[in-house]
Amino acid sequence: MLAGFVALLLFSLVAVSGAAGQVLIEDWTKIPVGTTGLPPGWKAQSWGNPKYNNFVIVNDDSRAALHMKSANDAALISNEIKGKVNTNDTPIIEWSWKAVVLPENGNACKKATDDQAVQIYVVWPHFPEAVRSRILGYIWDTTQPVGTVCRSEKTSTVTYFVLRSGTADLGKWMTERRNVCEDYKRVYNEDCESPAGVSVAIDSNDTRSTAESLVGAIFFKRP
Repeated sequence: MLAGFVALLLFSLVAVSGAAGQVLIEDWTKIPVGTTGLPPGWKAQSWGNPKYNNFVIVNDDSRAALHMKSANDAALISNEIKGKVNTNDTPIIEWSWKAVVLPENGNACKKATDDQAVQIYVVWPHFPEAVRSRILGYIWDTTQPVGTVCRSEKTSTVTYFVLRSGTADLGKWMTERRNVCEDYKRVYNEDCESPAGVSVAIDSNDTRSTAESLVGAIFFKRP
């Protein structure tokens, strides 16, 4: 009896430890497949005229995902994570994504062509937010080479990290991992606080073209 209790206790501690090492932001599994529009638990952007009619929850290659399309428009959704993620413990953001259609001649480093098929943002708001917030954008660009880091000419609070580029991995599910504190220090030359938000976006309005992509589960994890 005692041995069984100890074994159960050890198993419980391992399970708790594993859970503590990972913070789920979204895996889309609690939203019924076929749900369209702004996903439950996410906030719409507060500017412009975003269209969410082309956002739909799907099952793709046996994984739940958000499927996004854009036709000469832009849409972003945000999830508040303030107090949920402590980057001292879980500084690694991990997610999966698939680009299907890239904006024609998209180039994140130029204002006139700042469109991407899929974008993941980590946000540190600072008042006044429009000019002092700090935002890291992880993107799948059409033309900029992988490894490019540049400040957005359109939104000065955003710094882009190009993780995928062009058609080499088009139509494939890819998994990304970034240490947001290391990236933050690289851009701002200071220690990072825990972020307050994560956003997912797609746009094709600057290039007046189309884009299509899917986003899977998003986590923060231990190194």
